[in-house]
Amino acid sequence: MNHGNYDNKPSDAELKKKLTPIQYQVTQHEGTEPAFRNEYWDNHKAGIYVDVVSGEPLFSSLDKYESGTGWPSFTKPLDPANVVTRSDRQFFMERTEVRSKTATRTSATSSMTVRRRPISATA
Repeated sequence: MNHGNYDNKPSDAELKKKLTPIQYQVTQHEGTEPAFRNEYWDNHKAGIYVDVVSGEPLFSSLDKYESGTGWPSFTKPLDPANVVTRSDRQFFMERTEVRSKTATRTSATSSMTVRRRPISATA
């Protein structure tokens, strides 16, 4: 289901211009957005969620659910081959972090996660 070439990661200087400070911290330095105070935890608009760095489509709003965690949560990715998962035990809970496989493959910590990375929705 790969519909584009997402292998070209922008330079660090380009990312600093393109991303907000919190997006940069989260995607490039494994920071965490605040629960219940982030852009997409309570988003109910129809659309596709994409990696904010690469633009790779990762999730559908049809698969989003209310997890009660304060971060966006999904039942499945658009294409399982496009993501990698990792167990995350920060903040006194166990979560599954989901990252863009393409962003990970480009030797970047730039990635998105179901519950921790900034994402953008497009209709």
